[in-house]
Formats: sequence, C-alpha cells, structure tokens
Amino acid sequence: MSASPAAAAKAEPSHDATSAISVKEMRKCFGDHEVLKGISLEAHKGDVISILGSSGSGKSTLLRCINLLETPDSGEVWVGGELIRMKSGQGGHQTPADIRQVERIRADLAMVFQSFNLWSHMTVLENLVAAPVHVQKRPRAECLEQAEALLKRVGIWERRNYYPPHMSGGQQQRAAIARALAMNPKVMLFDEPTSALDPELVGEVLRVMRSLAEEGRTMLVVTHEMGFARDVSSKVMFLHKGEVDSLGEPKEMFARPPTQQFKQFITNFNK
Repeated sequence: MSASPAAAAKAEPSHDATSAISVKEMRKCFGDHEVLKGISLEAHKGDVISILGSSGSGKSTLLRCINLLETPDSGEVWVGGELIRMKSGQGGHQTPADIRQVERIRADLAMVFQSFNLWSHMTVLENLVAAPVHVQKRPRAECLEQAEALLKRVGIWERRNYYPPHMSGGQQQRAAIARALAMNPKVMLFDEPTSALDPELVGEVLRVMRSLAEEGRTMLVVTHEMGFARDVSSKVMFLHKGEVDSLGEPKEMFARPPTQQFKQFITNFNK
C-alpha cells in the first residue's frame, strides 16, 4: 500500500546499514517562495526512486539540495549513514560546517544533468578521465582503462576522441552517464536526463539507465518518463507544491493512484 501524504512527509530516516540516502524534513526557500516544505526521503542500497511532479513542484531543487549545489534552509541529509554537518551562517542561513566533508561526500553522489554539462574543449575520453585523476588522485593509466570500458558499456566507444559539440544529444548524455560512473559513486542522481533530447534519442539513454538499475545501482531519478518510473523504479515519489503528495510501489501507484493530484498528473501524461 502507498503511504499517506502525511506519513510520507514525516517518515523518520532509519540510517541503518542498508541506507544510501536519508533526507529528513528538508526545507528550501527562494526569497518568499518556499520550494521544499519539509521533504523526507529514504533510499536503500539498490533502490531506484523516480521523483515525479509538475514543473515547479521542487523535484530538481530536492536533488540539488541533497548534493549541496543548493544549500537547504533546514533539515538533514545522510549519505551512507554519515550526516552532512551544517552550521548557521550570516542571516541564520545554513552553510556546510566542513567543506572537505562535502567534497568527499559529493564524490559519492554522481549527478547527471539534463544539459549534459560536458566540457566542450575536451574529448569524451578526457571528460571521463579528468575527475578521477585530479580529484581522486588515481593513476592516469588506470582511469583511461576504466573510461574506455565505460564508453564501451554505454555504446559510444567509437566516439571516444570526439568533442561533445560533434555528437548527438543522446551520445552526449550517455557520455555524461559514463563520466558519472567513472567516479565509482555510491548513488547516482539524475535530473531529468532525457528532457533535452529529441524523442528519437530518449530510448538510447533510458536503455543505459535500465541496465544500471538491473545491476543494482542506487539511483534517484527526476523524470517525466512514465514508463521508466512504472517499470524500472522500486519506489515512486510524487511531489506537489513542495510536499510529498504520495510515495509507494510503482505498480500500485499507477494502478490505483492514492491521491487526486497524482491521478490527474498521470491522466495528463496519458492524453
């Protein structure tokens, strides 16, 4: 059965040994607009959680607050059982208490953006090698070997010496996924990874994401791809106006929408 909106929003993260990500009562405002209104979320190792919602519901802000691309105003984020420590800064706003902790934890939280964010002045292979060599201080030869294997895996090895502007959007997004994997992350965060792609290119990216789910990768996926959410996810979370409207098993959620808002949302997509 799906959790009620109130129960989902107030769920207490357990921080047990299988917990990959725990978010507790996260709030975020931009000016007078409260975008996140006390969001709680628990992802265990191997979970694939699809985060759905209309534009402006807080989906992308939630991901960006988890890896501190945006700083939440309040709440807690635990990664692998470790609390990201915060302190009060100027004006009472939170800031990281230990930037080195944030940098270390960020390496475990690979983010894939809708706009690819590849370095256009580097080849695809160089894009994959840069962070493992310079951030993780790993041997270049080892990183090159891993990068070539990852590019084979996502089906663009033959494009390894291409520059991103000379590739299709689907190829660039697969390169971005391979770059994220090159950091050996514990959790992968996907922020609408197919929304910038032409329709005929969406499938090639979703196939890679399905394969990651099948091998047990922990993934939080902000998406409008209802088929992926229904067929690949272990959980679906639906945000409405900055709150958890519903949360549950995908087959149950799609077969018997637990709230009127979620029912209307999926009806609109099926038109």
